[in-house]
Amino acid sequence: MRTFWLVPFISFVCAAQSRTAELTQQRSAHLAELRPERRSGVEEFLLRVREDRLLEKLNFGYNGLGAKIGGLVTGGGFAFGPQYLRDDLKRGAVSVLASAQISTRNYQKLQAALTLPRLAAGRLSVNVNGIYKNYASLQYYGPGPESEKVRTNYRLEDTAIDTEATISLGRHLKTGGAVGYLAVNAGPGTDTRFALTSTAFSPSQVSGLDRQTNFLRYGTFAQLDWRDDAFGPRQGGNYTIQYTRFEDKDRRLHDFNLVDIDLQQYVGFFNKSRVIALRAHSRLTDTRGGQSVPFYLQPIAGGPDDLRGFRPFRFSGNNSLALNAEYRWALFSGCDGALFMDAGKVFHRRGQLNFNNLETAAGVGLRFNARNRTFMRFDVGFSHEGFQVWFRFNDLFQQRPLGTVDSQPIW
Repeated sequence: MRTFWLVPFISFVCAAQSRTAELTQQRSAHLAELRPERRSGVEEFLLRVREDRLLEKLNFGYNGLGAKIGGLVTGGGFAFGPQYLRDDLKRGAVSVLASAQISTRNYQKLQAALTLPRLAAGRLSVNVNGIYKNYASLQYYGPGPESEKVRTNYRLEDTAIDTEATISLGRHLKTGGAVGYLAVNAGPGTDTRFALTSTAFSPSQVSGLDRQTNFLRYGTFAQLDWRDDAFGPRQGGNYTIQYTRFEDKDRRLHDFNLVDIDLQQYVGFFNKSRVIALRAHSRLTDTRGGQSVPFYLQPIAGGPDDLRGFRPFRFSGNNSLALNAEYRWALFSGCDGALFMDAGKVFHRRGQLNFNNLETAAGVGLRFNARNRTFMRFDVGFSHEGFQVWFRFNDLFQQRPLGTVDSQPIW
């Protein structure tokens, strides 16, 4: 009776061992045939840029001396120049910056800054910043949302010196104030393809066209920032409001107030490999007693940062509104795809801040990143006025430094 069950049991064990040996042999043969996954040339390049930290090395260079790429106004061409940046002096208690750039279209920008970021046990930061800009040909289409699609151009040269103090009220909340001086020179543009702004319009049509002035400016600001990464956010929000008072020190004709409201929200899912990025941005001005906002300081809409289906500086007015929604997903390491929808407008009075008569644009794009931070983007935007192609060295929702601000995306 004992051999009755022993024989089938031995047979079962032998069959199982034979099957195990067969599976092991098949698995070994399969592994021998496998080859490492081949990456595309683009992916290999982006991985090398990220892993070798080539961008960081280029920006920070040797002992603080490196290169500064991009950062000039749209339409100025490719900008490049030397930069000296040290944020580790006195064990991080002092930061200095100096840079000089020139573009392929001879646009120029000089900047110098001194920052003390760790005063009052790290709760107070003080920054002194000076910027000189000389932009040879900026586009102007005329005042208001009804402006025609006919370009003129003017030259904008200005020098700004500002001092800003920021107080940290917690992990996510900052507030502070700033004061500065802005000297402006607006003259004939150098692009012979377009008419001069000064000949296409009269001073009665365009405020500040005949003579420029200098401004004392001062204001206050607050920021609530709970993004997971300020340079490459995939979750959280960033909400800022800034108030700046401009006082015309020469002509007494262009005193005005500017309120800049910037609301950003990021929703990441699927382990943050996909992101919905939302933004609402409005610039509102206010004047009293016959004063006016000069055209070179009016809010604008159109270009790579708000209405991407329209030309740069397409609309100018006393107030502006921009709404952006973008869906991003990982294509491969170092590159994200993007689908976007933009809407916005300029308007004459603050009471017209609503969702009526919005210009719209939509499109697709690519986001190239290093260490999950966008360092270059490519967008194609479509609107009823055609399409525009943008190649930029910055993230879409690039925020100005806190402090005094002007109303154009030029800094």
